[in-house]
Amino acid sequence: MTLPLDGVRVVDLTQVMGGPFCTMQLGDLGADVIKVEPPTGDLSRSMGGAQLRMPGDDNAPFFALNRNKRSIVLDLTQDGDRTVMMALVRSADVLVESFRPGVTKRLGVDYETVSALNPRLIYASISGFGQTGPYADRPGFDLIAQGMSGIMSVTGDPGGNPVKCGVPIADLSVGLIATNGILAALIARGTTGRGQHVDTSLFESALAMSVWETTEYWATGEAPRAMGSAHRLSAPYQAFRTSDGYMTLAALTSLQWERLCATLDRATLAADARFATNAARMANRPALVHEIEVALAARTTADWVERMLAVGVPAGPIHDFAQVFADAHTHARHMIEEIDHPVAGRVRTLGFPLKMSDTPLRVRRPPPLLGEHSAEILRELGLGEDAA
Repeated sequence: MTLPLDGVRVVDLTQVMGGPFCTMQLGDLGADVIKVEPPTGDLSRSMGGAQLRMPGDDNAPFFALNRNKRSIVLDLTQDGDRTVMMALVRSADVLVESFRPGVTKRLGVDYETVSALNPRLIYASISGFGQTGPYADRPGFDLIAQGMSGIMSVTGDPGGNPVKCGVPIADLSVGLIATNGILAALIARGTTGRGQHVDTSLFESALAMSVWETTEYWATGEAPRAMGSAHRLSAPYQAFRTSDGYMTLAALTSLQWERLCATLDRATLAADARFATNAARMANRPALVHEIEVALAARTTADWVERMLAVGVPAGPIHDFAQVFADAHTHARHMIEEIDHPVAGRVRTLGFPLKMSDTPLRVRRPPPLLGEHSAEILRELGLGEDAA
């Protein structure tokens, strides 16, 4: 069975999360991803401490981001290994790198050098702040990008300490955006016959997520602030306390608001001028939350979710990850995959969020051992096994 990117070769010079998340998606789509690692390996092979140690030499964070790839070890400071790297470049359709700007030039694998060898090559750079601009030379980390992009200023409870998003949204969004750019460049190459340089960063990718926040800022001239779980443009739309925990409610339309009030047995709320419109409910949000939580205190989260969904009011429980992976819907959507690893045995990984009817994605390879495919790749390049 073919996959969407069958026949596309990707050279992966990235480490840790943003770049590997990008190249894993390309591998999931069918590309032959060759992970070029230094002799010490991707940093994520040792991240997380003893509690995340897998059988063998790797830690779980590496497993999470490197399925459907092959590994070759190259020291790009050595002439012989750079020769192998240039052979890989000539054979590749895509190269993805996540060095700080300037490092690829020193290593001789910058865009100008490798595109001269392979004009059809699509060269994607993932960095902290991009290849240009006053911050280009700064190191890039998800935490730094969340802070400088404004995300941390709108995350957490009003008046609270700075809080980062619970998932590494800058790292993950840069991987998504880089993947999108690479796929677009592959399509463009079909017309032009030429590759191009795709440049994105953690800072820009995080900033690009702030759609509602920039809308508010440009409309009002005031910097948005943290709002907890509440929505900037609608109310009620947030987490609410019930008798045994919390749930989420989203009543965006007037009909949903009326049905919410009826289900709560609080018809007076629907007639209250403070809550008559969405704008009024937003202006009186503290009072609105209080009134709703007084009513919700009568029943459990599970009971309220069932009642709300029955009348067409969007609602849901708040799950931890143990509950997520016990949920029947998670399993029905195949969001857990199992892989046979040569050392760790049977391991679990997240499933594919993308479902394709004609070219369904699948796990073809477990996360590679360090340098596992070096000899195999050298043979494919027509080089002796002592070339690297």
